[in-house]
Amino acid sequence: MKKIWKSWSLMLAALMLVLALTSCGGEEAAKEATPEPAPAAEQEEKAEAPADDSAKTVYPLTLTDATGEEMTFDKAPEKIVSLSPSETEKLFALGLDEEIVGVSEVDDYPEAAKSKPKMGGYEMDVEAIVASEADVVFTAAMNEQNVQKLRDLDIKLFVIDPKTISEVMDSIKVVGEITDRQAEAQGIVDQMQKDIDLVKEAVKSVKDEEKKKVYVEFSPGWTVGKGTYLDEMLNMSNAVNVAADKEGWFEISEENIIAANPDVILYSGNVVDESQKTLDQIIKERSGWDQIEAVKNDKIVKVDDNLISRPGPRVTQGLIEVAKAVYPELMTP
Repeated sequence: MKKIWKSWSLMLAALMLVLALTSCGGEEAAKEATPEPAPAAEQEEKAEAPADDSAKTVYPLTLTDATGEEMTFDKAPEKIVSLSPSETEKLFALGLDEEIVGVSEVDDYPEAAKSKPKMGGYEMDVEAIVASEADVVFTAAMNEQNVQKLRDLDIKLFVIDPKTISEVMDSIKVVGEITDRQAEAQGIVDQMQKDIDLVKEAVKSVKDEEKKKVYVEFSPGWTVGKGTYLDEMLNMSNAVNVAADKEGWFEISEENIIAANPDVILYSGNVVDESQKTLDQIIKERSGWDQIEAVKNDKIVKVDDNLISRPGPRVTQGLIEVAKAVYPELMTP
């Protein structure tokens, strides 16, 4: 009771002081009691100060990967291995060059990835992975047998398997959280969102009846349907994928493509057949394809398939390429 009475007494005294300061002749005293605002330069310095711990990861951190495996990170990993080009691109984009101690043999971006120790290609080098003593191994979707093989060796394998561009952006934030690079991850995601907004704004005037029909071929005789990044990019670009009646990658029916009569054909510039013909040459030489609008109007456009097939930070650059290929007049700066 005494403590409560004391507390109320203090509050009452404080209130009386305020009233006294604001009554006759108290204004000057009030001014003296109020601290002067900080100089402008000091205010700017405070505003520019980094957000302290809000973007820092709090460890231990427990997360669940795409396989449903739960794992805990006691601190930011100091040695990291990537077994997929998409994950390698994420790690470099996050500024983790020094922490990366191994990548896959097919990793070719950025340039610095080419000089990192190799952990195998389509067949992983288990011995090299073990010898790397990595704190964590990141990989895109991997078959269950290989996943189990690494986990049986007590390797902390974190599998990432995004299905949409939005999920790619989320996965970048997850890797940023694991590696204590949350601010960097948010910066990457913000730029990706700007890319998406740029495309959506540029093509928003396209009416349903004006949408371009698009055919995609990145491997001779194969096209891409629903449930893929390319199909999503075409939808975001206000275009129609002529192969959207099926899912994933599948072999084409040449007659069906002729009947669909696409306005634009997208192809990979990395494909060359045994006779050294490029994919666009192969497409143009097919019987009956000279009647397709895209072929007649020479609307056959090469696209960097690494940008649109890798679920990494450059996937929205791939979106911009696709939109430019379909609607160059709308995507002109």
